[in-house]
Amino acid sequence: MKKYLDLARFIRTAILLLAITFLIACDKDEPTCQGIDCLPPATQTGAGTFGCLVNGVPYVDNSGRFNCFYQLLNGKYYFGIQAEDDVNNIATIAIGSLSKEILIGEIIPFNLRNDNEFYALLDFSTLQQAGSTNNLEDGFITFTKFTTNPNIVSATFEFKIKNPSTGVVYEITKGRLDAKFTQ
Repeated sequence: MKKYLDLARFIRTAILLLAITFLIACDKDEPTCQGIDCLPPATQTGAGTFGCLVNGVPYVDNSGRFNCFYQLLNGKYYFGIQAEDDVNNIATIAIGSLSKEILIGEIIPFNLRNDNEFYALLDFSTLQQAGSTNNLEDGFITFTKFTTNPNIVSATFEFKIKNPSTGVVYEITKGRLDAKFTQ
């Protein structure tokens, strides 16, 4: 009986040592993906994803908890979505419209935050300031899906924003979103 107990202890000890070795060998800080491979797929199912590259570095909010809405108020449409991550000192990326209806497949330029325009904003985490798109920089959004039953919006986007404090230009590329929205 003692031989069986010693063998059982030996096996448990060996398994424990193998598990510890495996955990030490796995470096969780090593990225399993790079660049665009880290972004969520460009789906059209209301998956609750938002991703883009910020100067080539992945910015992803897969939480599905971000606020996304499309509302008709006083005869005018308002759209908004806001995602959070912390990449290159950017805490929040927001895309919205004032008094502008969503049209599928149309390349809609980003502009200033004015009536009848789509715009994008970056909230810089370290400086507690925001930068926004304007009519001097390139930028656009293209809606690839928009349905109201169920409420799903999907789009691709790209834009540039200059940090108002530092003058650094942030290039947002390969952007994609797929979300359920409230009305």
